[in-house]
Amino acid sequence: MSIKVLFLSYVLISYLVGVFISTKIILENRDPIKTMTWLLIFILFPGGGLIIYAIFGRNLRKRKFLKTKKLSDNIKKLFENSNEMNELIELEKECVDNDFLNKDDTKNRIINLLLNTGKFPFTSNNNIKVYKDGNEKFDDLLNDLKNATNYIHLEYFIIKKCEIGNKIKDILIEKAKQGVEVKLLYDNVGCWRFIFSREYFKEMKKSGIQIKSFIPDKFPMIAGKINYRNHRKIVVIDGEIGYMGGINIGDEYLGKSKKFGYWRDTHIKIKGSSVYMLQMVFSTDWYYTTNEILLNKKYFPTLKHCGNSMMQIVSSGPDSDWEAIHYAYFVAICQAKKSIYIETPYFIPDDSLLRALKSAALSGVDVKIVFPKIPDHKIVNTASYSYFDDILNAGGKVYLYKKGFIHSKVIIIDEEIVSTGSANMDLRSFMLNFEINCFIYDKKIVDNFVCDFNDDIINSEELKSEDFISRGYKKKFKESLSRLLSPIL
Repeated sequence: MSIKVLFLSYVLISYLVGVFISTKIILENRDPIKTMTWLLIFILFPGGGLIIYAIFGRNLRKRKFLKTKKLSDNIKKLFENSNEMNELIELEKECVDNDFLNKDDTKNRIINLLLNTGKFPFTSNNNIKVYKDGNEKFDDLLNDLKNATNYIHLEYFIIKKCEIGNKIKDILIEKAKQGVEVKLLYDNVGCWRFIFSREYFKEMKKSGIQIKSFIPDKFPMIAGKINYRNHRKIVVIDGEIGYMGGINIGDEYLGKSKKFGYWRDTHIKIKGSSVYMLQMVFSTDWYYTTNEILLNKKYFPTLKHCGNSMMQIVSSGPDSDWEAIHYAYFVAICQAKKSIYIETPYFIPDDSLLRALKSAALSGVDVKIVFPKIPDHKIVNTASYSYFDDILNAGGKVYLYKKGFIHSKVIIIDEEIVSTGSANMDLRSFMLNFEINCFIYDKKIVDNFVCDFNDDIINSEELKSEDFISRGYKKKFKESLSRLLSPIL
């Protein structure tokens, strides 16, 4: 058989399989833009498109690989019947009785949406500290880890064998030797370097530290490990202190990267009732991975009064019925009356968020986006610029951060509500990754975020509409081509 015949047979079979999968995708009633993207990939890349689909395209959320009956029954029943959850519900009722929700329609809408999409309680007994970079965060984290007396739970997307990684490892080993329970969850993709070097984890395991790769066998080998990532960054210490945000464990977050220099990021430390919610998210992820249930008074100790900051901890992922963070962002943007401030390292919104942002800008809302001038992922960065065209045309403003690299993930609405956490402003965070964010309703804390945002603008250069329009045809073509791949980036 000639090479030509083999090639034609390969192409024919590839297109036939592509037609079959395309029919399946159409019947799933996915977003039309995503559907058309996959059809285009099958046409342009016969054979290769099937491989891309096998890795990135299967709708595991719809198939609910993680939503097993055992998981749903056990976790839901235990959490809803726990004393700690009942205490949080009582706080909700108290706020309702005091007409808190009726004082601000935007807060009302967001809080109720998050309660309905995932039963995420809002709590008022919280003290919140905001960090602007890894130096601030790790100074406190190392100290808190050293002072742990009962348990330490950590969950990170990226952990590197580096200076800060070794400092944390040494402390964890020492605490484990003292009898403190230490559990660590990591993501296979984010920690891919440990495939070649396991000494870092082996040393900790020898000291009694429990280390697990998040749900390694729950998803198909390739699609699960590459596509459905645990992007969360969580630390819970003794059930009293919690950390969450965008900072992973790596020296670059301390500004030690030769390429990026200063690394601007956002992370928060929580003392109070919302630490319960961080522990619940960690407990659920630990159960996914090990089938071990972490739900007793040891993990949810009685808390004294810590502060008066009201907030909600929100998790989302392919195991969720609703894309809670995505939905909350949409409602917040649509409800904005004065201003929408966004910081994100990647800007790939879906059509609904893009339309909401353009509508806000066109109606007179002050829409500002701070974005890194130096890219860390070129294709995603290039695709982002195609969306900036829409924002600028609608009257929004875009600022390119030039002090270093900005990895901060923040959205501020009307200088009254702020959300920050692990979720980027992109489709992967909203629909594929396991993420965790908080929504903060404390005006003093929000004011701190606004000050940080204004400082970041000072360290940025505005992307002028007239200059952006005059960019070369080659650059425009690259942006448009990258945008076609947005659903799978």
